[in-house]
Amino acid sequence: MGGAILSGLLARGFAAADVRIQDPVVPAETAALLAKHGITPDAEITSLPKPPSMILVAVKPQLMDQVFPKLARLAGPQTVVVSIAAGRTIASFEQHLAKNAAVVRAMPNTPAAIGRGMTVCVANAATSARQRAATNAVLEATGDVAWIDDEGLMDAVTAVSGSGPAYVFLLAECMAEAGRAAGLDAALAAQLARATVSGSGELLARSDLPASQLRENVTSKGGTTAAALGVLMADPGLKDLMTRAILANIARSQVLSKG
Repeated sequence: MGGAILSGLLARGFAAADVRIQDPVVPAETAALLAKHGITPDAEITSLPKPPSMILVAVKPQLMDQVFPKLARLAGPQTVVVSIAAGRTIASFEQHLAKNAAVVRAMPNTPAAIGRGMTVCVANAATSARQRAATNAVLEATGDVAWIDDEGLMDAVTAVSGSGPAYVFLLAECMAEAGRAAGLDAALAAQLARATVSGSGELLARSDLPASQLRENVTSKGGTTAAALGVLMADPGLKDLMTRAILANIARSQVLSKG
């Protein structure tokens, strides 16, 4: 995800000279991106000529306690710390920083890799309007950005958009398998499911209509689509199943956030 954000920034003309990367084991894709722009990553950054305006922490949550305390020493009074680690609270970063340090907790999702991500942010009280704007500009390099005021809602954000791509991919899997079971060649069934899910997502993104209206536009009374939706929208149906899935996600996120 860190590589996706960097790629988006560089594509928008962000100066490579203004970037310092700490990563002891750089993934091949990211290494190629860094080499292309003449950026040499550091296994560990122990000092900087001056405090950075932003520290973007893009490591797995389970590695945060190992990585962040050392990075925190690089922060200055004007530094905003931005974390994209799931389940790690603002307070978990503040404990390593000076009093009144600016911290933003962000939850992106994997479509950020193609510039179609959805990121939701929440900031602590010390984060200035300027720092919010700078954070927004960085994260917009990978797609849409929204802000909330209640950090307690981040578990719900994670359940809907952070984990959401997995639900959509599962839908494509299930559609393809159902098509195969109905007699279609496996490759054709997979192609139909993939194109339908991706095309419908693009239509939803470009349309001003709500999803419910787009669904109704496809559905003729008494027709084949209506017959299928009668199964999916039965009680209990897909809505109930998705609600239970979201709640399970939230419950697990709350457990993980407590260590």
